Amino acid sequence: MLKQYHTDLHIHTCLSPCGDWEMSPRGVVEMSRDKGLDIIAVCDHNSMENAEAAMRVGEKTGVCVFPGMEICSREEAHILAIFSDPERARAMQEYVYDHLPGENRSEYFGNQIIANEYDEVLGENDRLLIGATTLAIHEIVEKTHALGGLSIASHVDRPAFGIISQLGFIPPDLPLDGVEISYRIPPEDWQEKVPGIGDFPCITSSDAHYPDDIGRARTVFLIDTPSPEEIRLALQGAKGREIV
Repeated sequence: MLKQYHTDLHIHTCLSPCGDWEMSPRGVVEMSRDKGLDIIAVCDHNSMENAEAAMRVGEKTGVCVFPGMEICSREEAHILAIFSDPERARAMQEYVYDHLPGENRSEYFGNQIIANEYDEVLGENDRLLIGATTLAIHEIVEKTHALGGLSIASHVDRPAFGIISQLGFIPPDLPLDGVEISYRIPPEDWQEKVPGIGDFPCITSSDAHYPDDIGRARTVFLIDTPSPEEIRLALQGAKGREIV
């Protein structure tokens, strides 16, 4: 039976150098529950190392957590890669790490904290997670799909790190599953304010870096079960699944 699920597919944790420490895996999931979200995706910059801890918290609190990443292409466009299970997400992370140069300097870019589901600090990631990979946009999308994940262009309305601002357009041969528009623009204005989105399915997410930001923008999907595969069908408007 199809059901409506309130969803925020773009949330950062304290692993992202621009994320607040209160965005621990536990803190993120508990705030998501309090905000009435049914499904979230943990998408830190170029890494999924806090996603599994968030998934374990979600299993106990009733929030479905997808492991994901916000990957920065060599064109400096941000692309969400969202998966059904940590094994696929970890394979994507390995691919990204192989193409991610640089080392983090926390005094300039911020700490990149790896934490468990009990708010215990396990260490810090010393890679330059805020940086750009050497991967082209097409390579990121193709690898995400090869691993069964969803590929969604991040905040395409923003003047920085959005695919339209970086390239001037969305390549017509780029097989994105959808595009994300930030909370700054109401849905009724999307086509007018973001003319480059064409016929791509559109969602909105919070891109939260601080607890209060979680759920400030959300997408409601009419789907059967909480899974990336069902969300893909909703983005396609297939088999009765849809964006509400």
